[in-house]
Amino acid sequence: PLIRGAGVAVLVISARDETDQKVAALDLGADDYVTKPFDTEEVLARIRTALRHRLAQEAEAPVVRFGDVEVDLGARLVRKAGAEVHLTPKEYRFLAELAKSLGKVVTHSRLLRQVWGPGHEHDVEYLRVAARGIRRKLEDDPASPSVIRNEPGVGYRLMA
Repeated sequence: PLIRGAGVAVLVISARDETDQKVAALDLGADDYVTKPFDTEEVLARIRTALRHRLAQEAEAPVVRFGDVEVDLGARLVRKAGAEVHLTPKEYRFLAELAKSLGKVVTHSRLLRQVWGPGHEHDVEYLRVAARGIRRKLEDDPASPSVIRNEPGVGYRLMA
């Protein structure tokens, strides 16, 4: 949704107080919605709450294992056979999105939106480059991938 891939809390402050506007913002990923006029102390309290929720979510983030690879979503670490693997920030976010849906297809548009942001939903070449980089670092045989599978015309799947 909004900028959820960036891992930030989103608080919408608006003069619009229509219910449909609030619902739309919250459905798009906002953590909270405050209408003008507002009390500064209330907004600061809402920011603290959103940050607490974000930190709690990160603390609960699982460790996903497949083969000899481990993705620690809370610590943002990737290990292969116990050794830490360096991924670029985009590669890590790509892999993390796949890890959150282990064994399921993640669509091209969802990956592009979550990793590169809105406006890049049709830049499928970005996915090919990221997948190639991850495969070189994680696959035993990158030319014959067994961990990250391409589902042509649909998306990618991280194999359990």
